[in-house]
Amino acid sequence: MTDSTISSPWTVDQSTAVTNRNLTQTATKSNSTIDMSGFLTLLTAQMQHQDPFQPLDNNQMVAQMAQFSSLSAQTESNTLLGNIAEAVSGSRMSDAANWIGKSMLVQSNIATPDRTGSYAGELTLSADALGVSVDLVDASGNTVKTLDLGAQKAGAVPFYWDGTNDAGDFVGGEALQVKVRGTNPTQVATWASIAAVQSPAGGSNAKLMTALGNFSPTDALRLG
Repeated sequence: MTDSTISSPWTVDQSTAVTNRNLTQTATKSNSTIDMSGFLTLLTAQMQHQDPFQPLDNNQMVAQMAQFSSLSAQTESNTLLGNIAEAVSGSRMSDAANWIGKSMLVQSNIATPDRTGSYAGELTLSADALGVSVDLVDASGNTVKTLDLGAQKAGAVPFYWDGTNDAGDFVGGEALQVKVRGTNPTQVATWASIAAVQSPAGGSNAKLMTALGNFSPTDALRLG
């Protein structure tokens, strides 16, 4: 009777358990950059190509998964804490606080007076217009002031009213709706004075408080 020897195509690495010698060598990747998807891919490959005579120990597999889950949870926690710290950091609040007393141009068809009683805004035209006018209308639908802007080129067209009538009497002081005639602007924006900065208790971004409402600093088209 002739003895037969069965050769296994698998080799065992004593320091890292089982590896398949026929697998193509891949570039190493540190634990700091691998994600859950990559970990599961490696674990699946390890189980598929394990030595049939020395399969992966269940305890080792569970330990590896528990270790990676702990690392993943710690990384997500650190990221979340970093985002919260950034949102409520003193530097960001300080930047927003510096805007108090200034004015911001925001997209709105409502104009409010600044501390001098003046109204200002800006129209954005997509094409040239021959005769452009702006009506400032009160809550009752009455036109308080009509601004004749004349012929305008495409682009940004500013408008301004000091709040007085032709006799020099102050007749403004309330929020007025901006109605444009002679063209169809792609955007109507008005200037709003920044009265205060609000820091929500929930840790979200600071809000700039104006007579038009509360805005995020990113809502400002321009600062004046």
